[in-house]
Amino acid sequence: MTLSRSPSPRRGGGWSSPGLNTPSASGRSSPKKGYGDLHMNGGANSVTCASAKAKSDEVNGYPAFPIRHNGFFARHARRLSSSLPRFNIGTGRDYAEKEKLGRGRWYPNNGTTAGRLRTLAGRLLRRARLRFLLVFAFIFAATLFYITPAHRAYRRAPLLGGGSKFVVILAANQGGGVMEWKGPREWAIERDSIKNKKMYVKNWGYDLEIVDMSTKKRYAHEWRESWEKVDTIRNCLRKYPNAEWFWWLDLNTFIMEPSYSLQSHIFNNLAANTYRDINIYNPLNITHPFTAPHLDPNSLSPTGDNRSESIDLVVPQDCGGFNLGSFFVRRSSWTDRLLDIWWDPVAYEQKHMEWEHKEQDALEYLYANQPWIRPHTAFIPQRKINSFPPGACGDKGEDPRIHYQEQDRDFVVNMAGCEWGRDCWGEMYNYRELSNKLNRTAWEKFKDWISDSVKSFKQPKGKKTSDQEASN
Repeated sequence: MTLSRSPSPRRGGGWSSPGLNTPSASGRSSPKKGYGDLHMNGGANSVTCASAKAKSDEVNGYPAFPIRHNGFFARHARRLSSSLPRFNIGTGRDYAEKEKLGRGRWYPNNGTTAGRLRTLAGRLLRRARLRFLLVFAFIFAATLFYITPAHRAYRRAPLLGGGSKFVVILAANQGGGVMEWKGPREWAIERDSIKNKKMYVKNWGYDLEIVDMSTKKRYAHEWRESWEKVDTIRNCLRKYPNAEWFWWLDLNTFIMEPSYSLQSHIFNNLAANTYRDINIYNPLNITHPFTAPHLDPNSLSPTGDNRSESIDLVVPQDCGGFNLGSFFVRRSSWTDRLLDIWWDPVAYEQKHMEWEHKEQDALEYLYANQPWIRPHTAFIPQRKINSFPPGACGDKGEDPRIHYQEQDRDFVVNMAGCEWGRDCWGEMYNYRELSNKLNRTAWEKFKDWISDSVKSFKQPKGKKTSDQEASN
């Protein structure tokens, strides 16, 4: 008998265990019979070791064939994944499960408190870095938006800011006119006024039309100094075909609150910011409404049709009546007709000697005598767009309906009539400095506070500063 394995200790081969010598007729390694046919004490049909192992594998549910995915790459992938460090800074390590015990995991400094704090700090720093990058990206995008033309494009877009619908018309007198030539103060007033309007329209995306109001001889028989605002508005209607509202401003005006847009300040709620019935404030004592029976209902109504869409002219009133130092007109067929009649040379020729305030008196005359004017005219409170400084309309003292109020942050100041007995440059300078003070940024306020603190610290006790002396 030839054996393929180690030799038997018995003569003639074979083994002392009877089951190992039992021949297998079929050559199968697994037994044919079940557990009921097995004889544990030996015998002719004793169970071999191989058959017992196979039967044990079947009972325990393990397969009798080799496990799959046990090749070279699978084994090395498992080795790589098991060799990587694992982080666990949890405090509980007294669990019975292997995963929660942390066996086979790497802990900084053997899991000490300092190591856990270092790991936690690293994790927080990673999160803070991401947040910092997000904040930096937002600030960078916002800065890029405001320093590039994108800001103006957004403010001008009809569907976004809507700035292209508004045109600011500023009356300048760069040539000096025929009445008087400008001196240094007049040039300084013009420079500050133009700069103020340019900054405002740039911030909100409006158009600015600076017109030269020096006297022109439009017709052979007349000089119309200060009448040209009517003809200028007509020219602007043709020059800006996409604009809807045109805001006329005299040169002696100053926008005190550049943070107010025309949309938010007036036109987003035009009906609430204006009034149609002149009897609410009627310094001219104009009879309103008309009572003639042949007129249409809108002309007979004190408030017209009560629709803000029908308002084409917005005018403030001061103590003497209409004031055209700051007013609005809307593009419409009604406006075209009004401007044509307003500029009519025949009416000028007949009435210009009676109309002391020229085009302003002409508009008052049309409003008082032409029924078709009133349904499309609205009035706005004086301080909404045209506050006066003390001294203007000051025969009866300051009027809270007319004069500028610092605590209310009025929008515009008009130094009307300053050339008659008042200091135009002094008023312009004072309101310019006041506007700069009221509209300081937080950083500018902080710098001013530091400067004032240093000055007060250096100032000897009991000695008044120049500002305090001036106030006394």
